[in-house]
Amino acid sequence: MNTVNMIAYHREGDYLLPNLIPPAQPKIGIWGMGRRDFLRKRHDGLYTGLLLSGKLNAHLEEIDRSAIEMFDLLVKQYAKREGVTEELKAKDQMEWVRRMNGIRESVTEVIMTDLIQSN
Repeated sequence: MNTVNMIAYHREGDYLLPNLIPPAQPKIGIWGMGRRDFLRKRHDGLYTGLLLSGKLNAHLEEIDRSAIEMFDLLVKQYAKREGVTEELKAKDQMEWVRRMNGIRESVTEVIMTDLIQSN
């Protein structure tokens, strides 16, 4: 392995090739991707500013993490408030699924409005 100008190289045949390591991919899930799409479509200046400053991925990772925590907390709170319990699940599984799907939809709307599509 050779080093030239602080870059490590390795030899393959007659060529010196740089040992390139791609940058780490941000850990962005569905909520972070939704935020990215919202910023690109509705707040291009903010999106470009975050991108050029190198803060976009950190922002999206934080939004994604916050949205996941918020989703889990709100689903539990809504289920408790509406009486969706393990007893209901054991007694009438289809009713439990129907009500939980409604709760998840409601929580998704709250997160989209309050977190993803906010300025």
